[in-house]
Amino acid sequence: MDYEMLVVYLTRLLAMVLVLPVHEAAHALASDRLGDPTARQQGRLTLSPRAHLDPWGSICMLIAGIGWARPVPVNPRYFKNPKWGMALSAAAGPLSNLAMAWVSALGMQICAGLAQGGAGLLLVIAFLFFQTLFYLNLNLAVFNLLPIPPFDGSRILLVVLPQSLYFRVMRYERVLMLIIFVLLILGAFNPVLSWLDLHLAQLFLWSTGFVRLLF
Repeated sequence: MDYEMLVVYLTRLLAMVLVLPVHEAAHALASDRLGDPTARQQGRLTLSPRAHLDPWGSICMLIAGIGWARPVPVNPRYFKNPKWGMALSAAAGPLSNLAMAWVSALGMQICAGLAQGGAGLLLVIAFLFFQTLFYLNLNLAVFNLLPIPPFDGSRILLVVLPQSLYFRVMRYERVLMLIIFVLLILGAFNPVLSWLDLHLAQLFLWSTGFVRLLF
């Protein structure tokens, strides 16, 4: 492995131990605030990577740039409104990634502004880190907003679908997960995911472009 690839994997590793714990901790915090103590009782209301990372999901994120963590347990019986409680706790994860993506875009713009007078090694590494953090967060947010099991978007779908129909669909969640996994390997979702990633990236970079005016 050459020096450049080593830097790429190290920055991806550092970004991963920030991205996945924040995503899962956001689920845990939202669920806890809505009245469900399950995640807090199981030690998931933390940013510690040890509490959230899944070995295989982490390896996939390091190699392919997309992965997963251990799901945060949620018990809808604690929610005053189970339908909205499930949707809000599910939405918290992708929203946290979108927020981190915007902050990462801001970091990229600052690094680009500083580099106008010449970029040293540390500045290049910092830009690469923010860029990696930016795209990992975007990918994870878009991926999880797909309205199909087991992604967070399927829980948000509960607000739209009649409850009886939603739970009828969820009975086949494991079968749907297997089908989705095969479709992902075949690249069936690539056009949609790429389109969403591209337009969100353009929006975030445009909204943080004002920073360059400071340099």
